[in-house]
Amino acid sequence: MSWGTELWDQFDNLEKHTQWGIDVLEKYIKFVKERTEIELSYAKQLRNLSKKYQPKKNSKEEEEYRYTSTRAFLATLNEMNDYAGQHEVISENMTSLITAELTRYVQELKQERKSHFHDGRKAQQHIETCWKQLEASKRRFERDCKEADRAQQYFEKMDADINVTKADVEKARQQAQLRHQMAEDSKAEYSSTLQKFNSEQHEHYYTHIPNIFQKIQEMEERRIVRIGESMKTFAEVDRQVIPIIGKCLDEITKAAESVDHKNDSQMVIEAFKSGFEPPGDVDFEDFTQPMKRTVSESSLSNSRGDGKSEPKFGSKSKGKLWPFIKKNKLMSLLTSPHQPPPPPPASASPSAVPNGPQSPKQQKEPLSHRFNEFMTSKPKIHCFRSLKRGLSLKLGAGPEDFSNLPPEQRRKKLQQKVDELNRDIQKEMDSRDALTKMKDVYIKNPQMGDAASVDHRLAELGQNIEKLRLEVQKFEGWLAEVEGRLPARSEQPRRQSGVYEAQNASGVNSCAQDRESPDGSYTEEQSQETEMKVPATDFDDEFDDEEPLPTIGTCKALYTFEGQNEGTISVAEGEMLYVIEEDKGDGWTRIRRNEDEEGYVPTSYVEVYLDKNAKDVHKPLQKISE
Repeated sequence: MSWGTELWDQFDNLEKHTQWGIDVLEKYIKFVKERTEIELSYAKQLRNLSKKYQPKKNSKEEEEYRYTSTRAFLATLNEMNDYAGQHEVISENMTSLITAELTRYVQELKQERKSHFHDGRKAQQHIETCWKQLEASKRRFERDCKEADRAQQYFEKMDADINVTKADVEKARQQAQLRHQMAEDSKAEYSSTLQKFNSEQHEHYYTHIPNIFQKIQEMEERRIVRIGESMKTFAEVDRQVIPIIGKCLDEITKAAESVDHKNDSQMVIEAFKSGFEPPGDVDFEDFTQPMKRTVSESSLSNSRGDGKSEPKFGSKSKGKLWPFIKKNKLMSLLTSPHQPPPPPPASASPSAVPNGPQSPKQQKEPLSHRFNEFMTSKPKIHCFRSLKRGLSLKLGAGPEDFSNLPPEQRRKKLQQKVDELNRDIQKEMDSRDALTKMKDVYIKNPQMGDAASVDHRLAELGQNIEKLRLEVQKFEGWLAEVEGRLPARSEQPRRQSGVYEAQNASGVNSCAQDRESPDGSYTEEQSQETEMKVPATDFDDEFDDEEPLPTIGTCKALYTFEGQNEGTISVAEGEMLYVIEEDKGDGWTRIRRNEDEEGYVPTSYVEVYLDKNAKDVHKPLQKISE
């Protein structure tokens, strides 16, 4: 089976067919390219999906991933990353093994096809030229024969005519002989040309064209084989990543099988266990006898162990079990900041400035004064959301000893802090050991470096280690205190907070008393839930309509303050800002730079200019240099 013998007369059709084959190959290349783009897009979408649901670092979400179910989900997200990577591998392999190779092959195929059909056209042009020569020789022979025949007839006519002279007859005879000679010559030329054409035609159709068509056939067959191999590679590229994708799916299955509901339930207990004992039975109170009410010592709603009745805001009160009640949003925000403001820089003193600010007070203001001031300062506070936002910023982070947490949670936090400090100590010790070895090397080989150059760093590391050890001792002391109190927490009476003791000593009995857990780690005002007229749901409704606090004056920053804690704001020396809340005795003043930037700065860092008729108009304040 050969195109040269079977398709000797189908030159044009073969040309069209081979062009169609190249078009098919280019179409397949385009198909593979689009497949690789789809694989890349799919891999990118998978990666984005995995990244979208990854827990954010140093966030609450990261803490939630300690449960087995969430860890399994995290493992699934990580495996999806690997899964996406395999689709990227598919795209890369298809591009390099199929698209790039076929593109190069198509260019070579086009050049080869062009060369073969050029040879075919050249052969056709040659045979056509030979045919034209044959036709010309044939027409010339035919014409000479006709001329010789007419000359012969004319000679015979002249020879039969008696009136024609002998000379005319002789001339006609010579002309007839000449025409016959020319006809014979044309005949010989025609015969030669015909033989040559037949030879060329035989060679054309039995040698040249079969050879050219055979090459075209081989080229086309190579194209067919190449596209078949590419399709096989197309499948093999997918098949190569199937084991890895299977491993990814196996890991997801393994992660799903590692989910332990019992373990998660135990972790919930460890995360939220307070360590308190359930309240005891409430004694019966007999109101039929004119006697003072008594409350069971086992009730968690009784007074402190001193037998005094608790001060109340109103005449009506309901006893609540403090470990289970919800802190009132308003009263919990009226407490003083946990940390005093920093002192001003030593380079300058606020007292040296005319009308300078007073240094912050270290003693907390009685809670009753704050509450009374809040109830009588309506023009300054327009909504509970602003109050909540401002005071929550003012409160900042919790105390260093985590005394605001229940005992069990406090113990866990303290243990984590101790472990963290121990790790830091180990790092510093490793650094010190490395520097010590370096110093020894310098002593033995002075040309490598100066041994005295590391003394300063060694001394600094020693100081850091000593500080960290002191911190560890401090937190271990708190931890020992908590662990020592946890077993006997139900037997110890509740002690009053330092704020309440100060208020009780000064005779202020109208404020709410702080209630603490037996280990001093959980405080709450009892009457703040029971005595407030507005329910908590009404508070939430009020929070929906937020209105910014009005400005009550301006201030100028005397020093630069870097607000690094939550609720504070950074100011530059000489900067003018708005005052929206003056110092309440805790050493902090609340200021505003613009509608979206506000916070607390130490009162001793600013010079305040109060304006009772100030309006809340936010105009740009220019920075004034000293």
